[in-house]
Amino acid sequence: MATDTPTKSPEAAAVPPPRPASGTGRDRRGHQRLLTRRDRITLGLMAGVPTLLHVALVWVTALASVLLAFTTWDGIGFDSIKWVGLQNFTQLFQDNPQFWPAVEHNIIWFVVLILVPTPLGLFLAVQLDKRIRFSRVYQTAFFLPVVISMACIGFVWQLVYNPDTGLINSIIGANEPGHYIDWIGDPDLNLWAVLVAASWRHTGYMMILYLAGLKSVDPSLREASALDGANEWQTFRSVVFPTLRPTNTVVLVVTIIEALRAFDLVFVFNKGAQGTELLSILVTNNIIGESSRIGYGSAIAVVLLVISLIVIIPYLIATFRKERRA
Repeated sequence: MATDTPTKSPEAAAVPPPRPASGTGRDRRGHQRLLTRRDRITLGLMAGVPTLLHVALVWVTALASVLLAFTTWDGIGFDSIKWVGLQNFTQLFQDNPQFWPAVEHNIIWFVVLILVPTPLGLFLAVQLDKRIRFSRVYQTAFFLPVVISMACIGFVWQLVYNPDTGLINSIIGANEPGHYIDWIGDPDLNLWAVLVAASWRHTGYMMILYLAGLKSVDPSLREASALDGANEWQTFRSVVFPTLRPTNTVVLVVTIIEALRAFDLVFVFNKGAQGTELLSILVTNNIIGESSRIGYGSAIAVVLLVISLIVIIPYLIATFRKERRA
């Protein structure tokens, strides 16, 4: 028994399929639209609002500080702003007895951070990169000071340096009358005492940076060095450390920034007096207070900015040139 099979006529085969209804995410050509209007508005807000905040709070304020450095202003009304040219800088370099000691202390801060906690952080990173037992616990313990605010660190180290009940004086027996060691009040000791606390925090920061750099080293380089008969120290010196050049650039920039922006730890200790003067402390003392000198404080901030740029920019340019040649 034969069955009839349905056949399509040429006219029916030529009829195009119906188009999808509006709102299905396809345009007239049949291509799927990736972003709707709502998506574009959302992405614009997500990218635009942070950008506007960054420009307003960083770039605009920085440029305003540069302009205010050439003026005098007490902070009350914009009509009181007066242009004085280079008078603030002349007074700063010649008549301020705290300026040059503050510059010296910032330099000492940088030298200590680059010579003590940076190598120590590298050493800890190398040890933890060997995947020893409880390495995650050690990483957490060493990195914990970094996530604690500098103000809290200052309060903790004040207890350590307390002349009567402090840990150090109790251990060395210097907590008895007539044998006190005032770690915070003595101008010959307080700067180094603060630097010990700063180094304690900075070590964990350097450890994490170097540990991230060591994780990116190609294991085949170490295997090839071992096959050539190099020991662990030779492998690190000749193979591993040269590959950490980008990490060293980041470490140098971060250390310079940390040395120049040091403020809260010193302010908690003794508010930047008696031998712990820093440029950031001078900026704060001149801008905030009853006798506010915003123009003069802005001049100190500009000097701080120029010092950081003089150190960072040439090193970055030289580093990037070497990488391009390589």
